[in-house]
Amino acid sequence: MFADVVGYSRLMGENELDTYSALKSLISQLESTCTNFNGRVIEVRGDGILALFETATSAVEFGVELHRIASQHNQARPENQRIKFRAGVHLGEILIDERGIHGDNVNIAARLQEIAEPERVYVSAAVYDQVCNRLRYGYEFLGSRQLKNIISPVSTYCVRSEVSGATLAGTMRPDLPVDLLDRPDTPSVAILPFSSTSGDESDNWIAEGLTDDIIMNLSKFRNLFIIARNSSFFFKTQSMPPKEAAQKLNVRYIARGSVRRSANRIRITAELVDASTERTIWAERFDRKIDDIFDILDEVTECIVAATAVMIESHEKQRMVKSAPSDLEAYSSVLKGQHHIFKYTRNDNRKAQTFYQSALERDGGYARAAAALSRTLNIDWRYSWSEDSSGALEKALSFAQRSIELDPTDARGFGELGYVNLYRKEHDAALQSYQRALALNPNDADMHSDYADALAHYGDNETAITHLQQAMRLNPYFPDQYLWHLGGAYYNLRRYEDVIETVNKMNNPTEGQRMLAASYAQLGQTDLARQITDKHRTAHPNFSLSRWATVQPDRLEEDTQHLVEGLKKAGFDRA
Repeated sequence: MFADVVGYSRLMGENELDTYSALKSLISQLESTCTNFNGRVIEVRGDGILALFETATSAVEFGVELHRIASQHNQARPENQRIKFRAGVHLGEILIDERGIHGDNVNIAARLQEIAEPERVYVSAAVYDQVCNRLRYGYEFLGSRQLKNIISPVSTYCVRSEVSGATLAGTMRPDLPVDLLDRPDTPSVAILPFSSTSGDESDNWIAEGLTDDIIMNLSKFRNLFIIARNSSFFFKTQSMPPKEAAQKLNVRYIARGSVRRSANRIRITAELVDASTERTIWAERFDRKIDDIFDILDEVTECIVAATAVMIESHEKQRMVKSAPSDLEAYSSVLKGQHHIFKYTRNDNRKAQTFYQSALERDGGYARAAAALSRTLNIDWRYSWSEDSSGALEKALSFAQRSIELDPTDARGFGELGYVNLYRKEHDAALQSYQRALALNPNDADMHSDYADALAHYGDNETAITHLQQAMRLNPYFPDQYLWHLGGAYYNLRRYEDVIETVNKMNNPTEGQRMLAASYAQLGQTDLARQITDKHRTAHPNFSLSRWATVQPDRLEEDTQHLVEGLKKAGFDRA
């Protein structure tokens, strides 16, 4: 495992003595902690460490612990002086001599560390295969990465300590079905993330927010097929020609652009490319006062739509404009919240919640902020990230209703209301809410998936499967949650082989072990089912079958009992 400090040169330049002293103390603590994970620090290189472990499991566990220790250490330090690491882990044979350890496998670990995001652990597929069924972490497949001075691409995963949020995060699939990406008959568009050229990282949220808004606004039009946000934003850190991005998503058009802010002005450039001919069929530059940001968004959206020759009725245009807030600061807060909410971690969800609350305080009539706040509370409830779990669901209900009252043309409020109603076991109300949401925004992939989950719990599994297939096409880099929902529908239909095939595609295997074990048990493969159950017991020591059964929002009691039956056959009722 390699780990080094992010922005070490900047930290030393701003406060050399303090940074050196703090890092020396921190590395000393990491060295002593490393031995608790059957590892040893082989070498300290200025701002980083090279460590060797007996097992891949120990290396990954220490990588996660390293970030926890650094985070705890940073609590007493100013924001701009915090020491954050990135880490890379690889598995393989090494060369050892009096100078240390060497070889290609050591170099791969070092290169993985170089491309890792701050406070993350990146691992190779060799490591992932060893730990994915043993450690209850979240794993996001990042694809095959070409690492510096490494001949062959390395399949890479990002490890997340909060597995719950990782199931919601968009991710690539090692074996994405080819037929999933058939090009639709309607004009198909992917909006790649707009880049920020201001040189100020704090401006990134403006570029991200504008991209997100354009995707959401265009998604409302039935005459367009719009790739979902998760899949579009997967290309944020990848520099590739429009034609290549279009091939990966199998769409006809690619829209992209940039944002540059200076003083009180903002400049947005945008272009639409016909990927089949690589011809720019429309390009425009918008130079406005920052106060005109709402007009810019509407103008850019209309131009992109017009350039794809889609006829839009005037009332649809007005629907987009209607949701704009009256206060620029409120809009700013929502964009900053969006920057955090899609990271799906406890801390980021809490930060997003704070920004959305600030937006509502600035503009009490801002429906989008109310819907977004409801979403953060739903996530808090879903993963028990709130101390008052039941209270979080009730608050989510309140803000969803408020959002709908403020703007009944915004799909987001209805979507949040559908989720709350489902887990309040008010099934008819849940389905009606999702239907209203999809009528307003037929291209929202997550909405299709959530609606499918509600349909499966209602007992309409065939329709659920249809909506999940649509969700996966709209969002090719779909999260594990889609597969979990699909597996549940298959299980209700007694299609156990399909459950096994679906769940085995999840990047986070520990989250699919219950359904997998139950399916094998129903097929009579009891020994294999028991093996999976034992792995689940290690990863989820606090799982209670009786409590789980009471939380399930199934309308039909026989559906709940059917899964309980499979879990009992697999040995989940053993002490």
